[in-house]
Amino acid sequence: MQTYNINIEKSILSSIFFDTSLFEEISTNLSFSDFYYPPHKDIYKTIEELHALDQPIDEDFVKKRLELDKKFDENALIDIISTNPISNTIAYVKEIKDYATRRELSSLALEIKHISDDENRATDDVVNDIQSRLYQITQNSSVSDFKDSMLIAKDTLTYIEKMKARGNKYLIGLDTGFTELNKQTTGFGKGDLIILAARPSMGKTALVLNMVLRSLQKSIGVVFFSLEMPAEQLMLRLLSAKTSIPLQRLRIGDLNDTQWDSLNAALNELQGKKLFVDDDGGLNINQLKGKLRKLKSQHPEIEMIVIDYLQLMSGTGNKDRHLEVSEISRGLKLLAREMEVPIIALSQLNRGVDARPDKRPMLSDLRESGSIEQDADIIMFVYRDDVYRAKEERDKEANAKKEGISYTKTFEQKSIEDAEVIIGKQRNGPIGTVHLRFNKQFTRFEDKESGYEVKYDEGNIPNTRADNIPSGLDVPHI
Repeated sequence: MQTYNINIEKSILSSIFFDTSLFEEISTNLSFSDFYYPPHKDIYKTIEELHALDQPIDEDFVKKRLELDKKFDENALIDIISTNPISNTIAYVKEIKDYATRRELSSLALEIKHISDDENRATDDVVNDIQSRLYQITQNSSVSDFKDSMLIAKDTLTYIEKMKARGNKYLIGLDTGFTELNKQTTGFGKGDLIILAARPSMGKTALVLNMVLRSLQKSIGVVFFSLEMPAEQLMLRLLSAKTSIPLQRLRIGDLNDTQWDSLNAALNELQGKKLFVDDDGGLNINQLKGKLRKLKSQHPEIEMIVIDYLQLMSGTGNKDRHLEVSEISRGLKLLAREMEVPIIALSQLNRGVDARPDKRPMLSDLRESGSIEQDADIIMFVYRDDVYRAKEERDKEANAKKEGISYTKTFEQKSIEDAEVIIGKQRNGPIGTVHLRFNKQFTRFEDKESGYEVKYDEGNIPNTRADNIPSGLDVPHI
């Protein structure tokens, strides 16, 4: 089976020399590593460098640069210049790309044989390596091992110019659905691992579902791994938050005509969204990776991944739980970068937080905190003081009843409670507290108009992306 065509490679390069404006379109689909013939690789890479420097792409400049690098092949360049340019370059680019993919698949086949024969490697580990490489091939992610300073500087300048063109807007990542949280994080970035942690009943699943709903409203694809509750329960919560129908009424179907109309409209809208739920409780890290790679290749519009929750996942056979969690958190971070999407993983906190006078969580409260804290880009805690106050009230009332004395309540539960999202770590920004409200009957977090606190750890550089934040921003509530 033929895996290259030198004549096509020459024709593409000749067309670029003949009409340099073609390079803009060709370069978005073709990399120098897609060429088979080494002199063609060198010439195309030189063209890429000249374009990055905004220098002319012609025979003289290419020759001079190749001579400096001691890679000049005069016969190859003469062959290219003497080859007739082609008109339908995109079709030929696809041919080169197809040949490059075939060569990579052939190389992968040899690697599979090699790693499969290694008896010291676990089967799950071998399957994960193969799936990862195959995913990279299908995504056409042929890039060089290193980026030199020239390319980094160019890409950075392009990024800054792009941000300036947006009018200094603070939201550059995935919209969280909350104004103040967007300001402090500038949105969740591609490749970020976000840990959302809390004690039970604080509402971490409700908060992340509100974020999911916001993404779905913007037609963003979302994958939700629910290791604790079935998909139908997740949908009930989404519908309650979206329709403002109390969750308890949805559970028993006690709806009036207006609520039925609202429910049907919400269901019709959500049916057209790209929401994918996996509620298989027994999932390990390699199975999750395999499912995601397959789904992302079929649905590239996926831009958000949620895992509820991290401690319910298993590793690949490590008996030490700390090492197993370390494997999971590191695997999720690498997967986020590979997929180029933010991954939000929910996490439980240690019981020790309940014994403190101030029960607001901190980083040391994370279970198996060392590896999670190290791998995460952002760590956020959900805290509602009324949860603890309600529990204290119940305990006091129970003790009074046990002792046979009367008791007057000092705390009344509210339908809407104050809530805090505490950012305990942010790799590229400030830590601080965002104040929200929690509407219990709709399991919905909402923006709160009160103040916004920001503080910095010693040595933590302020997030310059959040500078010049405009006032009076209109971000819809969930």
